[in-house]
Amino acid sequence: MQNVDENEISKFANLASRWWDPEGEFKPLHLINPLRVDYIEEQVNGLFGKRVIDVGCGGGLVAEALARAGADVTGIDMAEASLEVARLHGLESGVTVDYQLSSAEAFAEHHKGSFDVVTCLEMLEHVPSPANVVKACADMLKPGGIAIFSTINRNPKSYLMAIVAAEYVLNWVPKGTHDFKRFIQPSELISMCDQADLKTVQAMGMHYHPIKSTFYMSDTNIDVNYLITCIKPA
Repeated sequence: MQNVDENEISKFANLASRWWDPEGEFKPLHLINPLRVDYIEEQVNGLFGKRVIDVGCGGGLVAEALARAGADVTGIDMAEASLEVARLHGLESGVTVDYQLSSAEAFAEHHKGSFDVVTCLEMLEHVPSPANVVKACADMLKPGGIAIFSTINRNPKSYLMAIVAAEYVLNWVPKGTHDFKRFIQPSELISMCDQADLKTVQAMGMHYHPIKSTFYMSDTNIDVNYLITCIKPA
C-alpha cells in the first residue's frame, strides 16, 4: 500500500499551472525559497558537485534553485501535473533537473545510499505516514550524507498562523491546504529520524516579519514552521 493521500495529490495537481506564479497560491513558497536554499547550502557546506534529491519536489521551486547552485538534482513527486510544470519550466530556464514520478519509498528501493543530500520540504504534513518517508530519505543517503526536513509544528499558535491566518485572513494559500491533525511536533520528527538512524544536529524556525514582508530564521523559536538537519552516520 502506497504512502499517498490521493486527495492531497489532486489538490496540488489542480494548482500545478500556478507553481511559478510568485503572486499565486504558492506565493509563500516563493517568499521563503531563497531563505531555504541558503540554509541548505550552508548546512551541506556548498552544493556544487553534490548529488541531491528533492522529495516532494512539486513544481520544482527548490530543485531548480539547488541545481542553479551547482548540484546534480533529482526531483520526485506523486503529482504528474506538477512534474510536467517543473519540466517545462526547466526547459524555459535552461536548468537541468531529473524529475521522476515516484514515492519516496519506491525510489529508495532502487537508490539506496545514492545521494549526498536529501531535502524534503513542506511535504511530511501531507502524507499518511511521515515516518515512512523519513526512513526512505535515510535509505537514499550515502553514509555521512545530510537530510533536511521542513514541516509545521502542532500547537495552538501554529493553528492560528498556518491555518487561520495563512488560509483565511491573508489568503496566502487555498482554504483546506493544511490539516492541523497532520502537523508534526519537532520531538515527533526527531524521533522519526532517530528510528531511521539519522542524527539530528540542528533545528531552526522560520518566521514571517509582517512589517518587512520577509521571512527570517531563528534557532530559538520553532513554534510554527521549522527545519531540521540530520546526518546519516558514516
